Amino acid sequence: MDGMPFTPPSPDRTRPVLRGRFGMAASTHWLATGTAQSVLERGGNAFDASVAAAFVLHVVEPHLNGPGGDLSLIFATADDSTPRVVSGQGATPRGATPEHFRAEGLDLVPGAGALAATVPGAVPSWLMLLEERGTWELDDVLAYAISAARDGVPLLPSAARTIATVRELFQEHWPTSSRRWLPDGELPEADSIVVNEAYASTLERLLRDGREAAGSAGSRESRIRGAVEAWRSGFVARAIDEAMESTHRHSTGSDHAGVLRGSDLRDWEPAIEDAVTATFRGVTIAKTGAWGQGPVLLQALAILDTFDDVHLDPSTELGVHTITEALKLALADRDAYYGDPAPDEDEVPLGILLSAPYARERAALIGERASTEFRPGVVPGRTPYVPPLAVDRDVAPAAGTGEPTVRVTGETRGDTCHLDVVDRFGNIVAATPSGGWLQSSPTIESLGFCLGTRLQMSWLDETSPSRLRPGRRPRTTLSPTLLLRDGAPVAALGTPGGDQQDQWQLLYLLRTLVGGYDPQQAIDAPAFHTTHLAGSFWPRLWEPAGLVVEDRLGDDVVSGLEQRGHVITRAGDWSLGRLSMVGVDRSTGFLEAAANPRGSQGYAAGR
Repeated sequence: MDGMPFTPPSPDRTRPVLRGRFGMAASTHWLATGTAQSVLERGGNAFDASVAAAFVLHVVEPHLNGPGGDLSLIFATADDSTPRVVSGQGATPRGATPEHFRAEGLDLVPGAGALAATVPGAVPSWLMLLEERGTWELDDVLAYAISAARDGVPLLPSAARTIATVRELFQEHWPTSSRRWLPDGELPEADSIVVNEAYASTLERLLRDGREAAGSAGSRESRIRGAVEAWRSGFVARAIDEAMESTHRHSTGSDHAGVLRGSDLRDWEPAIEDAVTATFRGVTIAKTGAWGQGPVLLQALAILDTFDDVHLDPSTELGVHTITEALKLALADRDAYYGDPAPDEDEVPLGILLSAPYARERAALIGERASTEFRPGVVPGRTPYVPPLAVDRDVAPAAGTGEPTVRVTGETRGDTCHLDVVDRFGNIVAATPSGGWLQSSPTIESLGFCLGTRLQMSWLDETSPSRLRPGRRPRTTLSPTLLLRDGAPVAALGTPGGDQQDQWQLLYLLRTLVGGYDPQQAIDAPAFHTTHLAGSFWPRLWEPAGLVVEDRLGDDVVSGLEQRGHVITRAGDWSLGRLSMVGVDRSTGFLEAAANPRGSQGYAAGR
């Protein structure tokens, strides 16, 4: 596998790689990072810190995640380095059937509006993790978020822009959201202080109901379980039931009522599952199962491992071309085979999709020119699903970092958050929470948040492996990563970005595991991603040979890619990816962390 050396990393990092022995945290917002580090400093472990930071993210990044959203998380513990996955992806409601959507006049699940809501899985998943792996009382963990919601936080400029984009929708069709985000009918300015009294009260009521359910002699764990029950079958479930009774505008321009019910919340529980793993350059990469897109990263690495190093440099024309073509093949397999099968259905054939012979077959398809075809692989006994390859549904979304959610009143995007924590005890966590964006669906006024829209990732076609099925998980894009060397965790990482999450993480892994970059150099380096896929988000567009690049790749590289047939969109110098990571240097015992400079929002902290 020897070849020419990689393009040297820039000698000027935007930030240092943080190193210390006590604990490290990194996330997409400085207040979440500060919260996690505060918990570590006060004796909490990585799970306590992650949960506290996650609830703060609901308050400080409301356009990127919320309590009504979902979660994918991967972790290892001080006692057991085996990577485990928390599936916080809520299930499809009973009433969400293809027949119901077609009867509503729809051929796709909408991208905004409560008809696209799954069971909100984030809060029960975080509380389960705290109960089983944490050490702190729930009151102490939630105190950070309650304070942020009640005392107020500065509104991010990106959140202010999002609210401006959906102002007309809120004023004309979503009055509860208008009252929540447009005080006195005016747009809030960037950096203005916003409060969420209703959400603070919701959290306090969860605490109160949890204590009452546990009784005076109850344990920490029973108090947490009592709060979960208040969510699943108490006042939260009742408020959702009531909110679903009215119709409202969806991203399709039509009006519908939601089908999620409180009983759907009661019947769903988060799960802890084994991770799916593969080895690349002596490192084990651990991902979610194929109910998420995580195995895309493993497939792409397997394909690229058949090439010499000169083909793997993300900063050269040859490297970008080869990496992009490998991603197209892996993403085609995602669209053709991934999903959450029912117990009586065939499993996703990951044994074949991740095998070395299959990777060699796929690698042989990569030529000198950019492919414009949808090319899933051949799995014996399976017919690959070919999704509707819609090139343009009225107006194509602009290139960017997230997922389209509202189009009727103007283009806007939801996106995602990410956080990583490693502690001095040996626990390590990577989590990607998302959904429940302020622009997802009308605010449930009494709760202070809205529902997510993950169902938009399900097809109504009964032949699709990711078809809409009550009780099953929609195939999510949320995709954190854990790296292990000789069985011991060495890094936890991830990024927001929908279909781009594993694409940007692939660049990070190639630069660190092959190119020798340090974590901050890899995060800072120019990024790119392909749009040659069936979009996971409404309106589910297909942009054949599409390639979005940061201009810092250079004019010569970009020109060469265009000559190879890639359809280039230039996204500016610093626009793609919001990676963060924490890790352990096993040679020195030092902990480390790095975070993304793009957007001046993500930060790492530690000592």
